[in-house]
Amino acid sequence: MVHRIALNFEDGVTRFIEARPDELVADAAYRAGLNIPLDCRDGACGTCKCHCESGDYSLGSYIDDALTEDEAAERQVLTCQMKVKSDCVLRIPASSTICKVKAGSMSAEIESVQQLSASSIGFSLALKDPGGMRYLPGQYVNVSVPGTMQTRSYSFSSMPRDGVVQFLVRNIPGGLMSSYLAERAKAGDVVTIAGPIGSFYLRDVARPVLFLAGGTGLAPFLAMLEELERGGANQPVHMVYGVTNDADLVELDKLEAFAAKIPSFTFTTVVAAADSTHPRKGYVTHHLPETALNGGNVDVYLCGPPPMVDAVRAHLHEKGVVPTSFHYEKFSPSEAHK
Repeated sequence: MVHRIALNFEDGVTRFIEARPDELVADAAYRAGLNIPLDCRDGACGTCKCHCESGDYSLGSYIDDALTEDEAAERQVLTCQMKVKSDCVLRIPASSTICKVKAGSMSAEIESVQQLSASSIGFSLALKDPGGMRYLPGQYVNVSVPGTMQTRSYSFSSMPRDGVVQFLVRNIPGGLMSSYLAERAKAGDVVTIAGPIGSFYLRDVARPVLFLAGGTGLAPFLAMLEELERGGANQPVHMVYGVTNDADLVELDKLEAFAAKIPSFTFTTVVAAADSTHPRKGYVTHHLPETALNGGNVDVYLCGPPPMVDAVRAHLHEKGVVPTSFHYEKFSPSEAHK
């Protein structure tokens, strides 16, 4: 049996390796050609120290100068002394460039394009090499725009199914990718995707979770919910999904299906426009239930435009709530994210 290990470097590039239960993670990485930081190989220097964000493992011998008891209790590990007992995610405190690791790249074909609303487009890609593109739920890839030398960055809105991946993107009038998808895209068109990239991904669910999605910032959460449906969630998971106009609320059927299949998952929708007919008007910060904040014992995940991210951070500060963890990803049209 082998276990899958995701190595997430500090610049967001992720690479996957496989390790046998009797194999040191450092050896598995080097076998895969990944140059993770390593000096002594015997647990004495601490050079290979990183953080295990999920999964089970055992550690061999090492000295306290390399890894203290407190660090070990916080799931810091030494890859030269670590053997995995399950799939794991490791956060490597070094850039992929220094470690001479490049993001993967592959060709894919447009399978379908769907105009979900005036402001949102969904599209799916059939991967040429399905086994060659692994990613953590919440990460993104750079997608080439056919007929140009440019790329746009989009979060996966699904986990891979039969070699097909999905995306939810904002329809920007006159936008390079938006215009292609809305006007010219057809099944069989070839694009290149490069990644996966990003430190915005689902960690182990050890306490209540709050998802905050703004517009097409919903995309990474759909992938996260697929992962929760597959693996189960013993903690409450609540989502507040905010948009500008009524028509911008998309993929509600998927959210309802997740709520039916994941007993601990609930969601609320919010519309900002003053002329909205939606029962909940305003911004996401107006509809954060106290129970979901759980007095700060909560993991918050936020994906939306910069003003939304700043507003949520200010709101939590005003309420004196400091979440156990706060993971966020900002995007805006000028950045071509999402």
